[in-house]
Amino acid sequence: MVDEAQVRAALARVVDPATGRDILTADQVKALRVEGGEVSFVLEVDPARGAAAQPLLEAARAAVEALEGVERVRAVMTAHNPQGAARPEAPRGPAPKLRDGGPAPQPRRPAAPARLEGVGRIIAVASGKGGVGKSTLASNLAVALAGRGRRVGLLDADVYGPSQPRMLGITGRPASPDGKTILPLRGHGVTVMSLGFMAPEGEAIAWRGPMLMGALQQMLTQVQWGQLDDLIVDLPPGTGDVQMTLCQKFEVAGAVVVSTPQDIALIDARKGIDMFRKLNVPILGIVENMAGFVCDECGKTHYPFGHGGARAEAEKLGVPFLGEVPLDLAIRVGGDSGAPIVVSSPESPEAQAFWRIADQLIEAEARAGA
Repeated sequence: MVDEAQVRAALARVVDPATGRDILTADQVKALRVEGGEVSFVLEVDPARGAAAQPLLEAARAAVEALEGVERVRAVMTAHNPQGAARPEAPRGPAPKLRDGGPAPQPRRPAAPARLEGVGRIIAVASGKGGVGKSTLASNLAVALAGRGRRVGLLDADVYGPSQPRMLGITGRPASPDGKTILPLRGHGVTVMSLGFMAPEGEAIAWRGPMLMGALQQMLTQVQWGQLDDLIVDLPPGTGDVQMTLCQKFEVAGAVVVSTPQDIALIDARKGIDMFRKLNVPILGIVENMAGFVCDECGKTHYPFGHGGARAEAEKLGVPFLGEVPLDLAIRVGGDSGAPIVVSSPESPEAQAFWRIADQLIEAEARAGA
């Protein structure tokens, strides 16, 4: 097997013609990992060079592949300002205001975002804030759509907290026949790709924005998804780089926004909906998660987070309301054990909430194609 010192020595022999320095000394090699015969790293280049730096990436990949004991190399290129690069001197004077009274810059969507080959539609599952059950909805929705006979893929794009491997009970590492194409894994009838397959559980993925955007594009374009009716993309919470990159670079059929009933969650959900609208991505609907629970003692339904807030918000914003998902222990246990509730107890009232949401998305596609 190869060790990290051997890999570093090989990379130190790769000279960047733009700087005349080797890529290791120039601190262009980031996130280097060596596990047995598998090597992965990120190559940082000056953003002004763009695609012209591709031969440098291939040279670095080839240098590592030539080492005895190396079985697979995963190398990603990202653009970042070189350390020590000159920056324009900041103007002196009072601190700038967040808003200067002029119109706020708006995100722009390219006129013709790319359509992912072989994929019927991309459905983004999003939330304005974390902890509202977005990933639970994404996993159960993907499995429910597969249960209705759809060809479904699930991309875990929640890069800082990739939870789909655990929720779907999938272990292992994706293979690559050529060092470029990635073969995804499958579980419960769903084709799945996640950064959680690449990093040990519990290890933080501390990446900058350009690295996140590069990883997202690789997982969309280099993964062998095959022919899919639906590709569910489990987005991180908020309105950041990953959401913007997905919607600007690829044709997204629509977004499902998840919220709990309380006002603080709905405020953030409203911001997420506003972002998708500015990017011309249709809102397929809002889901109210953790809507209420049935007391084992009295049989009465309680609403610890309130009730009906997401439905009222959907009516206010003029978007579909896809339904309520109860706050139930069985849903949490299913996610922790790798058997979503639509698999472990498909006829239960809790599972029926997810089946109804899946059926509405299928019906929405039929209406759009009519």
